[in-house]
Amino acid sequence: MLKRVFVAPDPGRMRLRFASRAVLGIGLAVALCGAVGFSLVAAITGGLAALLALFTVTDVTVRGQALTTVLMPVVGLPVLALGAVLHDEPLALDAVFLAVVGAGVYARRWGPRGHSLGVFAFMTLFVAQFLHAVPSQLPELYGAMLLSLAASSAVRFVLWCYERRMPAPAVVAAPTGGNGLARMTTRQAVQAVVGAGLALAAGQVLSEQRWYWAVGAAWWVFVNTTSRGETVVRGFRRFLGTVLGVVLGLAVAVPLHHEPVVAAVVIAVCVFGIFYTAAVSYTWMMLAVTVMASMLYGLLGVLDTGLLALRVSETAVGALGAVLAVLLVLPVTTHSVTDAWVERALWSVHACTADAAARLAGSAAADPGARVAELEQNLGRVRLSLAPLVHPLTPMKARKGRARRVLALLDDCAREVRGLAAVAADPEASHDARLAAACRRVEAAVEALTDTPVAGRRSRPGETPAAQPAGPEPVLAHLSALERSLLELAVPLRRSHRVPVGA
Repeated sequence: MLKRVFVAPDPGRMRLRFASRAVLGIGLAVALCGAVGFSLVAAITGGLAALLALFTVTDVTVRGQALTTVLMPVVGLPVLALGAVLHDEPLALDAVFLAVVGAGVYARRWGPRGHSLGVFAFMTLFVAQFLHAVPSQLPELYGAMLLSLAASSAVRFVLWCYERRMPAPAVVAAPTGGNGLARMTTRQAVQAVVGAGLALAAGQVLSEQRWYWAVGAAWWVFVNTTSRGETVVRGFRRFLGTVLGVVLGLAVAVPLHHEPVVAAVVIAVCVFGIFYTAAVSYTWMMLAVTVMASMLYGLLGVLDTGLLALRVSETAVGALGAVLAVLLVLPVTTHSVTDAWVERALWSVHACTADAAARLAGSAAADPGARVAELEQNLGRVRLSLAPLVHPLTPMKARKGRARRVLALLDDCAREVRGLAAVAADPEASHDARLAAACRRVEAAVEALTDTPVAGRRSRPGETPAAQPAGPEPVLAHLSALERSLLELAVPLRRSHRVPVGA
């Protein structure tokens, strides 16, 4: 698991940039809160607001990201007020929690912006409970949130806006078509409310003070998942990451939380870990989140071993509530969504090959590098969707084997695409008829796998790639290996019925 985190591909060092910028942006936000004299509670509120803004805003364009960030206080400030005002009204607060959960998940139908604002609304309500906010603190908490959002935005959009130098990738979002309960976001909203309700009830049995941890666990299990299989695996990984984080918290947070400088360093390392591991390991991300939460509770003066044990229990019942909801309420099967993600990954291969061909032909506007980043995003979604089938405990051996074969071949495709993009970026790379023909064969292989009608000849699954002329050109080697992997994909995809295969 550790090896997967540190050797996972990071095209353009995007994960490293993402994590480093987060530490800078959140650190600046907290420092400014301290400089203007805000209390520790307000500084934590501001830091968490900055973290959410940097973590959840994923609009395609920089302008879209800025607009979503501007809208965050519009949803966050009223919810924060509700959380503080209803602090001593448990029944009303429970109803507000469930309403925010349902609305937050349903908002995904409006794409990345709806998703970001939904997450921010829920987490603002969660933070109000985490810090036991009361109405008298609202002016200071509002100021800290607005200042922190401004500081993190300055880092994101002015000091370190690496997105401005990169073409915008395609939106990677779950399928949301249909009407009523046929719409994915509607089904997920119903599931989330049921799961959060179960978690809330069980969490209050465990603790009248920290029950919101269970609701938070249920909420985050639903984030970025679609099928019941994905949610089950996410619930297990959340629990595992929390357990590992608590063990590390006992070794780090309990003895060191009295040292403010050490605590600040540990929190910064945790922030880096959250952002760096999020795309490749949910377990490691949750480990970092749990250690960070432990340090924050230490700074607030309430940390002890009993509190960490309670966090494990609340996480377990929250994850269980989410799993029961997706299994019993409007379930969505794993294979019903996997085909969309596999097809999107294949079309990223198609687009990268086309851009590489155009770049080799002399087009300065073509940029296969951006398509590589898009492919990595899509592959991450494919891995998440197929995770239930490749889990060591899955009883479906035949489906596990096919799923592993699909993942292995898609990884092969990604490796060759990265190599192709790197060669195409070389200004001395030349274009000839062999490269154009090889690119066309790769594109035709994708079109055949996705059953897309195209004019002219199409490669057929199982067809032997055309013989390559002898030569040292690395482009031809990448294209030949890529074509071979695509043709081999026809067998597991046809058997699993996930992607229609033209025959």
